[in-house]
Order: sequence, then C-alpha cells, then structure tokens
Amino acid sequence: MSKKALIERQKKRQFLVKKYFQKRQFLKKQMAKAILQKRFQFQQKLQKLPKDSSYVRLHNRCLLSGRPKGFFRDFLLSRHFLREMALLGFLPGIKKASW
Repeated sequence: MSKKALIERQKKRQFLVKKYFQKRQFLKKQMAKAILQKRFQFQQKLQKLPKDSSYVRLHNRCLLSGRPKGFFRDFLLSRHFLREMALLGFLPGIKKASW
C-alpha cells in the first residue's frame, strides 16, 4: 500500500491538469502561430501556471493499492491485484498461462 500522501498528491495533480487543460492548450496553440517576441510572452504565461498542471507529471496508479509500478491500463490494477483477482475469478476471460 502506498503512502496516503502520495495518493493524495496524485489526486491533486489530476485536479490541476483538468482545471488548466484548456488554458494550456490555448497558450500552446498561440505560441505555435506567434512570432518570436510574442512567443516569448506566451511562454512566460505558460510558465506561470502551476507545475503540477502539466499532463506529463501524472502517473498511473493501482485503484486498490495505489502502487505506481507494474500497472495494467486495461484493468487499472497493479500486477499483484491483477493476479489475485484473476485467480479468484473476478476478471472474466483472464486465465493463468501454462505451456
């Protein structure tokens, strides 16, 4: 189980990304169109936004444990819980490989 502070920090980042998404997209489009001096002004405005509002700072985490590594996007679970739930039969269509 991850620390609660790390999970809460991730939730805060998700909120900020959602809040500033439109503004970031607008500034980036304006930067692409603008000449050099205006581009510099748009870049400064973009840098004044919170650092955690950037999409690349998000990290996928397991819904049950909050584990950041070994994450399966299809199930939103870490490898530990994926295996456990598959063996219990909670994930239909998933079976243990044997060869």
